[in-house]
Parts: sequence; structure tokens; C-alpha cells
Amino acid sequence: MDLPKGKKAIGRKWVFKVKLNSDGSIERHPCSGNRSSPANSFAMVSFSPPMIITCLFNILLQDLGAAKYCLGLEIDRSTTDTSVTQYKFVRDIIQDVGFLSSKPARTPLPICLKLTSDIPSPLINPEPYRRLVCRLLYLSFTRPDISFRAQQLSQFVYKSGQIHMTIALHLVHYLRGCHEQSLFFPASNPFYVTACCDINWSSYVDLNLSLTSYCIFLGNALISWNTKKQTTVASSTAEAEYRSLGTTVCGFQ
Repeated sequence: MDLPKGKKAIGRKWVFKVKLNSDGSIERHPCSGNRSSPANSFAMVSFSPPMIITCLFNILLQDLGAAKYCLGLEIDRSTTDTSVTQYKFVRDIIQDVGFLSSKPARTPLPICLKLTSDIPSPLINPEPYRRLVCRLLYLSFTRPDISFRAQQLSQFVYKSGQIHMTIALHLVHYLRGCHEQSLFFPASNPFYVTACCDINWSSYVDLNLSLTSYCIFLGNALISWNTKKQTTVASSTAEAEYRSLGTTVCGFQ
């Protein structure tokens, strides 16, 4: 096949990586190419919608039987229930920041704390903060208890200070004490849907915007949750509550 005009073929070399099981043992060594880069093999994409746990997608895979460990999710099935956790992923986060032997915190963040971008001491190197926040956001796919806090911290990845890093580490201290929590789906579950929602009025001091949070249950099982910043300023808590209710109803779709 002829190459497109102005393009040239890149070299090839197989690099073997390590794929781990949920307990940290080596499953196999997959191989991939190592010469791809934005400069010589593909175009940069300015925006790509992220995949969340409720997305539907089709992937060609080798049949390995019932799923037990996929994309960091550990799935435990029995005749009476199914549980989903990210135990190994949480342990990796705690180990990377050096908190394996630290004292756990009781709450994800200090109570009544509102973050702001008006910071006296910005981080000289914000990359560790950005990496930690991204991992916390991925962890929130199975940990609704940190969804609100992870969403707040994500608002400051491009303008973060030492206070934001300290609070992110406080959230890791909280995970230290509850790293074995999981989502639980009983086999005998009543078939009805309920939802709960709440707001944090004027949560964002810089913009005076409120924050919507909701949870949707199928019977006794939590199946969907989200934390989302409202797009317009609410003049009262009642107005913010009604907007939160509308967002929750959209979550059923």
C-alpha cells in the first residue's frame, strides 16, 4: 500500500509489558509497538469524551470465562451476590504516596471546607498533584464516597497550590482506613428504582456555582451516581435544589 503524500513509514520494535492479576502476580507479558508519537503517526485530538463505568462498548477479546479482574476492577461473584472493588488500585495509590503505615482519616476532607483558586503558594511542579487527582477520579467509579471530593479537587489541576495537594493527600489518608470497601449487588434484589440528590450551595467560591450530587438505586443496589457542577448561578438554595432534581431525573436516561 502506498503511503499518503508527505508521510513516511516508521520503524517497528515489539516491547513486552507486564500485565498483573488482581493480587499483584504476573498474568502474562503483552507486547506493543514503541515508535508511535503525535509527531509521526497520528493527529492530536483536542477533545475526546472520557469512558465511564456506565458506557456501552464493544471490544474483541479472548474468552477467559467469567470476568474477575478488568481495568483495575476486581469482580467477585457467588450464587447470592456480586461485589466490585478496586482494592489493588487503592493499595497502589496508598503505597505510591508512602501512607501504608500512616494513621487513617475519618472523613474524606475537612468539614465545611471550600476550595478556591486564589492560592498564595502555587505548586512548582503540579504533575504529582494532577496524577493523584486523575487516579482518584478513576477510583470514584467504584467509590461514590469520594466522588464529591475528587470532583472538587479536579477543578484545580491547572491552578493548584500546596493547600490542594495537602487536601488530596488527606483523601488518601481516608482511603487508608476503608480501602476494602466495594459495591455490592445482591442476586435477590427487588426490582424498583429510587434516587436521592443533594446540593452544596455556592460550593465554588470563585464562580458562586452550586454542586449537584445524586445516587440511583435499583432495589438495594447502587447502580449510578454523579457529582456535577451547575452551569448557572442559583439565587437561592431552593432554586439549586430544583436544578439538582432535574439533573437526577436526567440520570435515569
